[in-house]
Amino acid sequence: MYCIFISVDLKPGAKQSYLALIQANARASVEQEPGCHTFDVLLDREHDDRVYLYEVYESPQALQAHKETPHYLRDREQINSLI
Repeated sequence: MYCIFISVDLKPGAKQSYLALIQANARASVEQEPGCHTFDVLLDREHDDRVYLYEVYESPQALQAHKETPHYLRDREQINSLI
């Protein structure tokens, strides 16, 4: 297994837009990618504009395959603009 844990600091006011996009990406990842076992979106209790992503993949290659999927690529530019 291959696990990544990402801390994301959002621009002020971007949280709801980001959550809508990243939660859709997380669902699609688990449902459509055999190599993606877990994709959790977690909120920070103390920092309102901080979100954590906990992802578990079969291998580093499965993570790379994730980054090449249509659901990942579709919203990448918009997601990046909220960070």
